[in-house]
Amino acid sequence: MGSRGDLTDGQWERLRPLLPVGNGRCGRWRDHRQVIDGILYRARTGVPWRDLPERYGSWKTVHERHRRWSADGTWERLLQRVQAEADAAGGIDWDVCVDSTSVRAHHHAAGARHARPVLKGGPRARGQERSDVDGAVQLPGGGGAAGEALGRSRGGRTTKIHLSAEGHCRVLSLVVTAGQRADCTQFEPVMDRIRVPRPTVGRPRTTPDSVSADKAYSNRRTRRYLRRRAIPHVIPEKADQAANRRKRGSAGGRPPGFDKERYKKRNVVERAINKLKNFRAVATRYDKRVYVFLGTVMVAALAIWLRS
Repeated sequence: MGSRGDLTDGQWERLRPLLPVGNGRCGRWRDHRQVIDGILYRARTGVPWRDLPERYGSWKTVHERHRRWSADGTWERLLQRVQAEADAAGGIDWDVCVDSTSVRAHHHAAGARHARPVLKGGPRARGQERSDVDGAVQLPGGGGAAGEALGRSRGGRTTKIHLSAEGHCRVLSLVVTAGQRADCTQFEPVMDRIRVPRPTVGRPRTTPDSVSADKAYSNRRTRRYLRRRAIPHVIPEKADQAANRRKRGSAGGRPPGFDKERYKKRNVVERAINKLKNFRAVATRYDKRVYVFLGTVMVAALAIWLRS
């Protein structure tokens, strides 16, 4: 008997043609559907890997598949291909909203080694690690931060998920950082990770019709980035920025445009975050490694796309 969170036959038929057909070493993978259902069960309930029900097979197999696919970017590719199918059918609302959410880290997430080991099939083995302007380490699918993206705060250790969401409350792109990282510093990485492939040929779509964000993203760099890419945007001006502009008189320039009706739709990103946090392994971080936690968030986002 399956779990209520397992893939339906319709969802499986959408996902099956996109899956890898072999592990590159010793023939075919074990049944993908059983293992993916186990990964979804763990993402939804947050149980320790060892406590997975026996119907999903060996917990070691399920955990290793998730770890490997998190490391090599498979989850991100699956998410992008499902997005591509939706876009080809006209099912994506390209009025995009950007925001972030903090995730409390369970004490099980602590204790990872400071020196990251070379992983079989992982990012370091293929030389795919890179650093962004803030010193954060970007991993396949959106990256993390130094120290496995565990930030210190008064509330304890936290991780922050920065994301963009389309108009139907589904995630388009993700970046994971330490919890103290400011939202505005990750705006460009989040936008740069929007890449929805074309159904046949051509470059992936990377430019939304418009972008909305709250006051945390109100700065010159963000507005300059959006103007350079010719993206209409709605970002309210901070009170101190408005006061400084008025103080300078005509030298302060005109206030940025603001569409109140368009800004009302910004709640779609809040609803997308709410959907993600219905998965308990996303609402609380249990994974020690940031790339594994990012894979868990990708799994939750993929499940939301498959259900829509």
